[in-house]
Amino acid sequence: MTAPRMLRGLVAAVIAMPLALLGACGGDDGSGSDGKTELTFFWWGGEARAKLTEQALALYKQKHPDVTFKTTWQANQGYFDKLATLTAGDGAPDIFQIDDNYLAEYATRNVTEDLTRYKDSGKLDVSRFPESLWKYGVVGDKLAGMAMGENTQGLVFNKTKLAAARQEPPRTGMSWEELISWAQRAGAATKVAGTMDPSADYKALWVWLRQNGKEFYTGNQLGFAKEDVQKWFELWKGARDAKATPPADVIHEGNATDITKQLVVTGKALTSWVWANQMPDIQKNTKDELGVVAYPGDPSAQWARASMYLSVYRGSKHKDVAVDVLNFLANDPEAGKVLGTDRGLPSNLDIRKQVAASVTDPAMKASIALEDELVKKFGASPSVPPKGHATVKTELVKAAEAAQFGTATPAQAAEQFVTAAQAAISR
Repeated sequence: MTAPRMLRGLVAAVIAMPLALLGACGGDDGSGSDGKTELTFFWWGGEARAKLTEQALALYKQKHPDVTFKTTWQANQGYFDKLATLTAGDGAPDIFQIDDNYLAEYATRNVTEDLTRYKDSGKLDVSRFPESLWKYGVVGDKLAGMAMGENTQGLVFNKTKLAAARQEPPRTGMSWEELISWAQRAGAATKVAGTMDPSADYKALWVWLRQNGKEFYTGNQLGFAKEDVQKWFELWKGARDAKATPPADVIHEGNATDITKQLVVTGKALTSWVWANQMPDIQKNTKDELGVVAYPGDPSAQWARASMYLSVYRGSKHKDVAVDVLNFLANDPEAGKVLGTDRGLPSNLDIRKQVAASVTDPAMKASIALEDELVKKFGASPSVPPKGHATVKTELVKAAEAAQFGTATPAQAAEQFVTAAQAAISR
């Protein structure tokens, strides 16, 4: 064959070669022609989080000058719509932030890299994490995300109003019935409803279920029956009838997820049921002094929940470098000092101790104190919620409000919720 004919044959073969195979020929070290690696990084949050994240990434770049970052961030609203679009196309970020509402969905769609081999080799060091915290990133048998902060359920209460009325505050370890009786007494003394009704709050129901030997989910199935939810709705119907909670229209206000609308902020109840790391933001919205304790019942039903995760895209061409960045953000003392408690209490207990020593905000100190108290009592982490969990949460609010407003009995509302929840996770 002549040289010109051979050349034409090679060109034709290259043109016919599948694009995926051409991509594979380029290797997966992520290095460009200049030897540098660019990682894309996508997260949600406000300007303060963006500033802190950029500062921590700048520290990494100082130690790894061949790595650069292309960062994108936005507010929480619309974030997962954008992430779905990116991961469905060619623009998926190498590293992205995610929470337990969507982790299982992205893991089962094979969007997230399984980090198990990195954990087992020590390249992703979780040896200083609470065990239940890093395990709360496992979906099936794959580690789908690295916990970037710890959180747990917290019952926030109004210390100022209780002290003025000479009422004892709620305490960790009270039974649910004791909490409702306390709310009756405190409400009568302060002329403010004793407690927000949490029957629409999935995290309160989840803790109550675990205390009664059940789970919210067992793998990809509901871990409870209609009868369990009926008992839960009946518990809070009794509390409403006893005037331990506000009326239904006020409870509806508190069912909003906006921190500024929590009833302990608006002064319409003495307690609100939140995540403990929301305590500082809640405190900013009221002049009254607040406190925080665990949810009622046995505190071992609570667990070290990942406030959010960082995951690596399974199709990334530079997964090793991306994992090294995750390891740095979680375990480097300088990075920990920069990031502080913005994404929850640091997962690394040594970093957490370092950060806690520098905290001056009383509300954050109270949140850290609660976590420190409970970390020794936490139970095993439950299954990460399956796909459809966000819809399940919405359906619980609908059903609970039907019971709260009296348009359905607790039994009817329970059946409504279980039917809708099963449909949501079966889609």
